Amino acid sequence: MFRQLKRDIAVVRERDAAARSNLEILLLYNGLKAIRAHRRANWLYRHKLYFLARANSQRIVRRTGIEIHPGATLGDGLFIDHGVGVVIGETAVVGENCTIYQGVTLGGTGKEKGAKRHPTLGDNVMVGSGAKVLGPIHIGNNVRVAAGAVVLSDVPDNCTVVGVPARVVRCNGERVADLDQVHIPDPVAQELCRLQVEIERLKKQNETKE
Repeated sequence: MFRQLKRDIAVVRERDAAARSNLEILLLYNGLKAIRAHRRANWLYRHKLYFLARANSQRIVRRTGIEIHPGATLGDGLFIDHGVGVVIGETAVVGENCTIYQGVTLGGTGKEKGAKRHPTLGDNVMVGSGAKVLGPIHIGNNVRVAAGAVVLSDVPDNCTVVGVPARVVRCNGERVADLDQVHIPDPVAQELCRLQVEIERLKKQNETKE
C-alpha cells in the first residue's frame, strides 16, 4: 500500500511542475484522491458488492468532481490533472502511464449490458482537456488526443489526433501528408451545390415535358 502511494505521488511530481511537496499532493490533489478511491471501489465491484462500490465512487464524485465507474480498469501511473468533469465509464480500460486532463469523457455509445461499451487506452496516452473518446474503440500506445477532440474510431500507435470527429494529423513523428486544415471541403456548400444541380435538372426535365 505504501509502495503504491509513493508511486502515485512520484507520478504527480514528475508531470506537474506546480507540485511543491509530497504532503500537498497527498492532501490537496483531487486526481490522486479519485484514483485511490477508485481502487477501493473497484475491489468492492470485483467482489460483487455493487451497491457499496457505487456508493464509494459517488462519494468521491461529490468531493472531487471526477466520476470513475467502479467497474473501470485503470493502469498504474495514471495522472488526472485538475480533473473536474472527468468521466470514465464502466467498461473503459486505461493503460499504464496515461495522462488525462479536465473535462475528458471516456464514454459509451451502447446500452447492452455485459458488452464492451467504452474505449480502451493503451500505454502512455495523453488525452487533452475537453476531449471525448466514445465507444468500444482502441487507442494505441503513445497516442496524443488534442483538447476538444471527439474520437469515434480506433487510433494506431504513436499518433496524434485532432478535430471533430478526430483525424490523425501526425504518426510516428511525421505529419500526415494528405491533411489540409485550411482548404478542406465545406460539406454544407457541397450539399447546396448538389441540390442546385438537381433543381436545374428537374427544371429542364419539366420544360421538356411542357
